Amino acid sequence: MTVYQRIKRILFSLCMLAVALFFFFNPSDPAYKIVVAILSLGLIIAGIKDIVFYFTMARHMVGGKMILIQGVIIFDFAIITGSLANVPKIYILLYLIGVHAFSGAVEILRAREAKNTVAGPWKMKFFHGAVNIILAIACLVFIRQSNTALIIYSLGLMYSAAVRLIDAFRKTAFVVIE
Repeated sequence: MTVYQRIKRILFSLCMLAVALFFFFNPSDPAYKIVVAILSLGLIIAGIKDIVFYFTMARHMVGGKMILIQGVIIFDFAIITGSLANVPKIYILLYLIGVHAFSGAVEILRAREAKNTVAGPWKMKFFHGAVNIILAIACLVFIRQSNTALIIYSLGLMYSAAVRLIDAFRKTAFVVIE
């Protein structure tokens, strides 16, 4: 990772942390609509990025169709997320439960695979998956509270910002060819 990439990652993490703290201490209805808009916009950008990457490079790669399928699915999730602005908050909580539980299970399985193949920092992946599972359980426990969606989202955002900061300061290994 270059110095510019590290600085960019640190600044983005600090912005994420500031937004998360704002949502955590101001869980109101306008903040709820802002969260839905941010989630939808982020997913739209990620989906379009994958689709454009497919048409520019990945169609010539082995397994490139998976990138196209991933981009289309992410874009579909963005549209679904954007349409959730005016539905009752319990549906958003169910959505958060599903997203956190699924991503937590995937991260834990990836950590087990990394541990067995001795590739990469498996402890961080396992911890990330465990935190996602804990957030899903917290959504289930506090499903009747009105501001649970914003608080759980902001906690997840704080955790993601912390992981990005740790990753930005971590030494990266590189290969030197002599």
